Amino acid sequence: MITNALPDIPRAYTAICEWAACMVYIAVLFRRVPPHRSIAVGATGLAVLVIVQYFAGSMPIWFWMIGMLLAFGCMYMTILFGAGTGKREGLYITARAFVLAELVASLHWQIVTFIGTDDVRSSPHGVRGIVMLVVIYALCFGLAWLVERGNFSQTTPTLPTASAALATVAITIVTFAMSNLSFVSTNTPFSGSMGQEIFYIRTLVDFCGFAILFAQQEQWRRIEANAEIASINAQLESQHQEYLQSKENIESLGRIAHDLKHQIAALRAEVDPKHVAAGFEQLEKSVQRYSAQQHTGNPVLDVILTTKERACADRGITFTAVADGSLLDGMSSMDIASLFGNALDNAIEAASKLGDPEQRLIKLALFEQNSFIVVRVENYYDSRLRKDADGNLRTTKRNDRHRHGFGVKSIRHIAQQYGGEVTIRTDDHWFTLTALIPRQTGLLAM
Repeated sequence: MITNALPDIPRAYTAICEWAACMVYIAVLFRRVPPHRSIAVGATGLAVLVIVQYFAGSMPIWFWMIGMLLAFGCMYMTILFGAGTGKREGLYITARAFVLAELVASLHWQIVTFIGTDDVRSSPHGVRGIVMLVVIYALCFGLAWLVERGNFSQTTPTLPTASAALATVAITIVTFAMSNLSFVSTNTPFSGSMGQEIFYIRTLVDFCGFAILFAQQEQWRRIEANAEIASINAQLESQHQEYLQSKENIESLGRIAHDLKHQIAALRAEVDPKHVAAGFEQLEKSVQRYSAQQHTGNPVLDVILTTKERACADRGITFTAVADGSLLDGMSSMDIASLFGNALDNAIEAASKLGDPEQRLIKLALFEQNSFIVVRVENYYDSRLRKDADGNLRTTKRNDRHRHGFGVKSIRHIAQQYGGEVTIRTDDHWFTLTALIPRQTGLLAM
């Protein structure tokens, strides 16, 4: 039996607390809906939560759990439509918002009943009660926003795994059950029997639940970031290995082409018929394709451009390159291979999808301008580009969603290593990727 029972938290306060928790997470999440929709959904959500709370308060005590489930469902719909989340993502966020709402509601009422005057306890909707509500809620939810905004991205969706979502829901259920156990029975080792004691237990349990969920999200983000870095590094290594293999193949083909030219010249001197000469001429043209190489002043870039030029020729793509390879003397061979390899691979993939051969165009330029090394890759495209707020491209390959945009991320990562930046611009079906690297503080400092 509860002694010195304290008045229950007003239903309107509970509804406002649950709504404010939803708004905190909508504010820190990546939203896929326009702001006016988030505002409209938020206003509707507040009205529905107030109705649900007062409806549950008018029902018998056994209806209390059903009322909480209805409130949770309203919070879920508010986050689902207010932020445009997926179903699993919405469930994951709602569970966190529910624990936050429980924590703030319990803490607020504990403070009110501890330091509040009798008029505040008996009439919480008075001026003093409202002032305490506004101050405590503003401080608590403002602090929650500051804490959680570093735990969620506003540029990419939060995509929890099924196990992470289930774990979050399980933690929420256990936290809610333990924090409200004293209201069900005081005859357990984890229950309290006095009013202030019960609120202390509830606040403490809710705080522990929120801390656990915070740590879970932070750990998940660290794991995701480490996996992304590992994938980028693996891609860099793959590009470097591709460069080494291409270098070996080009050197071998160069020797073969050189030998064949001499053999053709010798045969032509011995055989004179015109039809035989025409056949040799055709053979010489085919050999010329393999002997053609780029000469930029940087042997690594020569290999990359020569390889990509042949890939373009195989796909009917017109590739032009004007590059001063000497500008890259301070850049490692792996970074050169990854920077130019990824940029050209993306351009080749886009140009290959064009039906009109005259539109299959790729231009590359490497030059110095205003003490900056400029790398510019342009290609014509005729499809809708999908980018996130950082400018990273999302793949159009259905079987490669988990590695979306890593090509651009890798390019950006390399440029930033040398103090540079990458920009992406689209204009009249021309896609332009530009990397700017400081000449003095960038490559020369390496």
